[in-house]
Amino acid sequence: MAAQRKSFRIYADTSVIGGCLDEEFRAASIRLIERSRTGDALLVISDITLAELAGAPSRVRSVIEDLPKACVEFVRQDEESEALAEEYIKRGVVSRRMLADAQHIAVAAMAKVDVMVSWNFRHIVNLERIRGFNAVNLQSGYPMLEIRSPLEVWKDDAEDV
Repeated sequence: MAAQRKSFRIYADTSVIGGCLDEEFRAASIRLIERSRTGDALLVISDITLAELAGAPSRVRSVIEDLPKACVEFVRQDEESEALAEEYIKRGVVSRRMLADAQHIAVAAMAKVDVMVSWNFRHIVNLERIRGFNAVNLQSGYPMLEIRSPLEVWKDDAEDV
């Protein structure tokens, strides 16, 4: 019997979606989106991401809209994830100005994704902050969250050795 391939559940924040159209981030962002099309990943998108994309140009929104429904899982923030986001702020992991970043992290933690990806190196993909988010998660009874840039999830197939 053949082994079934595991599909990773990957929460992508808004920067990854927009990255599909940015010269610097395009290759890795598109690779992640394409891996969801092939079934290697299930792209997890939140209502926070959709709200942030609402004002974006249509070609940015189409990155998500053009994906088959089976490739995407939609999750919503709720009172519990809001409370966790507030705890990140209360504990000084991020400031109140970065509420949306805290909400992304909280929703991803609640969704128990395999990894959260972002291009936000200042407030999300930052070792000190990752440690802070995970300390709050563990102290609050939630799982640790793997946080990476899209570059760290999959290398270009040509780089496989």
